[in-house]
Amino acid sequence: MTAEPVLGRINVMKPWLGEEEARALAEVVASGWLAQGPKVKEFEAGFSAAMEVRHAVAASSCTTALHLALVVAGIGTGDDVVVPSLSFIAAPNAVTYVGARPVFCDVEPATGNATAETIRAALTMDTRAVIVVDQGGVPVDLDPIRELCDRHGITVIEDAACAVGSQYKGRPVGTGADVTVWSFHPGKILTTGEGGMLTTHRADWAARARTLREHSRSVSAADHHRSSLLASLQSPPEVYVEIGFDYRMTDLQAAVGIVQLGRLAQVVNRRREIAARYVAGLAGLRGLRFISDPPYGTTNFQSFWLEVLPAFATDREGLMACLAAAGISAQRGIMAAHRQPAYRWRDTGNAGLLNTERLSDRTLILPVFHELDDEEMNRVIVSIRAAAGEVGA
Repeated sequence: MTAEPVLGRINVMKPWLGEEEARALAEVVASGWLAQGPKVKEFEAGFSAAMEVRHAVAASSCTTALHLALVVAGIGTGDDVVVPSLSFIAAPNAVTYVGARPVFCDVEPATGNATAETIRAALTMDTRAVIVVDQGGVPVDLDPIRELCDRHGITVIEDAACAVGSQYKGRPVGTGADVTVWSFHPGKILTTGEGGMLTTHRADWAARARTLREHSRSVSAADHHRSSLLASLQSPPEVYVEIGFDYRMTDLQAAVGIVQLGRLAQVVNRRREIAARYVAGLAGLRGLRFISDPPYGTTNFQSFWLEVLPAFATDREGLMACLAAAGISAQRGIMAAHRQPAYRWRDTGNAGLLNTERLSDRTLILPVFHELDDEEMNRVIVSIRAAAGEVGA
């Protein structure tokens, strides 16, 4: 009796790391400078150039970068900030950190992103800022949102946590916002383990963010060290100009980020190949809608999500069960933050959140990572076709 082959698990995501990152880390360890220092500065310079923005400020996470963005934009107690409910909980949390009130808006079903129309429905007399999210890497249609917000004197903050490598009208996402934040979590396509970045064209905001991330110390740790060496170990005086935070990135993280940034285009191209393979392999199935490039930009396919419509043979949970039985890990689509206990009683202005709830209930994310091979992709496709009732799938 022959034992059936045991199929390996296919994860939803997996970081692409290798020898280059290991060597970069070893070099930093050998240098003796592990905390925020020259590698962070190098990473910031490379990232700002790649994203076509004047200033980049590294942080310990995207959430801390978003907190800094709200602080430098002057958002605080008594202010309302419109934010899509279809987003990770960090977005409304950061609004709450500064004492402001998150007001949830809906999204359009095609992209899962907020639009000028869904934002307008959530505006209040106290709205001072809007956070727009490039959901799953799909670029938000920013120009109409800027037109609306500029007319009312509202700051536009772009949460591009998932969108490094995505483009809006031929340019990197984030260039048109007042301030943009990015994530380098292991689940993202450019990772530093943990870490984030704030980018902006405003020199004053960038300068303040740099100070705030380091306890608002008047002399950065790197400058303090250099000054001490030049002055024969005599440390310069320190002044703490306001209440700040400990939101620094380490040189260890930045060294990894520099390597990852150098092959960003390669990673994005591979993810787009995988997405195209899924679409071709699942063509003709009724009741499935796949995320795709919007007419105004291209996505990095940070996530390849699909919506399970009533015409499909089973619902979202049933499809996930079929995939799990085949050793395939799928993930439920983006959460609806307004449904969480922490935000159950929060405001939505006059906005309905029907599209948010529909997408949160019906979508799931398929495996996409750089080293996903043809055999694994075929297993995913065959398992979905079997769930659709195809005989022999």
